[in-house]
Amino acid sequence: MVRSKGLHTLLLCSLPIAVMSLTCYTCVFPAISPLDCVMVPQDCSSGQQCLYSTATATKGSLSVALHEKSCAVPSQCGLSGVKHAAGFNFSYTNKCCNIDLCNAAELSFATCWKVLVLTFGMVSFILLS
Repeated sequence: MVRSKGLHTLLLCSLPIAVMSLTCYTCVFPAISPLDCVMVPQDCSSGQQCLYSTATATKGSLSVALHEKSCAVPSQCGLSGVKHAAGFNFSYTNKCCNIDLCNAAELSFATCWKVLVLTFGMVSFILLS
């Protein structure tokens, strides 16, 4: 019986791993600020990636930035452009990633630099105190 159990384990381990779905954050509503996004983890369909999309809606002198997170098919990834709808011009950029929950936030170089300086300052303060 032990030999049979070991054989079953060996067979299961040698089978190809099933394609697991990617888990991405999804905003319940598109948000004006990345911090306003109510992020809810969602299992994507097979072959989808995590999307982080930013758009600027402009109508006359009015301009509003929008941020969206969701699952996306690869053909939506890396796109940018301008669309017209309801009297608004939407300039958008789609970025994708393929690691679980990788679309939590998009960090710009400036944001990373600020975090690094703040962290260094805090560590220096603690060590010198």
